[in-house]
Amino acid sequence: MNKKTKKKINNIIAYIFISAVGIAMIYPIIWMFFATFKDNAEIFGSTGLLPKSYDFSSFVRGWKSNGGNQTYTDFFINTFVMVIPTTLLTVASCSVVAYGFARFKFPFKKQLFMLLIATLMLPNAVIIIPRYSLYNTFGWIDTYLPFYVPALLATYPFFIFMLIQFTRGLPRELDESAYMDGCGTLRVFWNILLPLMKPALFSAGLFQFMWTYNDYLNSLIFINSTSKYTISLALRLSLDAESVVQWDKVMAMASVAVLPLIILFFLAQKYFVEGISTTGLKG
Repeated sequence: MNKKTKKKINNIIAYIFISAVGIAMIYPIIWMFFATFKDNAEIFGSTGLLPKSYDFSSFVRGWKSNGGNQTYTDFFINTFVMVIPTTLLTVASCSVVAYGFARFKFPFKKQLFMLLIATLMLPNAVIIIPRYSLYNTFGWIDTYLPFYVPALLATYPFFIFMLIQFTRGLPRELDESAYMDGCGTLRVFWNILLPLMKPALFSAGLFQFMWTYNDYLNSLIFINSTSKYTISLALRLSLDAESVVQWDKVMAMASVAVLPLIILFFLAQKYFVEGISTTGLKG
């Protein structure tokens, strides 16, 4: 067996293995979609993937029937009203902080960077009670400000660290050339570095969008009114609103809820992969 044939066989084996792993990973989503066409008896009494018949009424019933007068149209609007500003504010604020740490020297820089990294070790369960007390004092409970304000103040050290590492990989000669041409600090950041940081910014934005979109605990604690519920809370409301849970409706709405994340990932896949692969490389 020559090297070319051996290499081809190894590639085929690798593709088969990757395909098998990929199918295993997306199988729960596939099962969830087909479960929307099954009733409770078929869901719990059959191990088959495909339903006996296809009826899209579960999507209609699931979209309309949820506690109160709200439909999933309201819940989706609430979700995007909360998630989109949070994502944009996070990317904007964290990129500015990362620019400062990556490009400038100032007193206590190392100590502040160590403090920044140390906050990564704090679990959310430790700070959730102090945050609630603080936000309650400010009168922010049952609003989206507990999500907006932390994003505006760059309180997400993971994204700051990721953007710092990416910015360090950009040649400083670009900054020096811009300064020689008369550009100021902000103009260098806006016109020179920010366009080059696009892959890392897309990665940070995608992560933040997914985490905020899927966030259940913080939404449950800081949002009390059903009229302001997000998708994650609405799905839970589907289980509490009825004595006997109709799982076909729950699965239908869960399938719809996953769609924005899938679409967003495929649209931003190029920048996301590039940002992850290049973050941490220091030139």
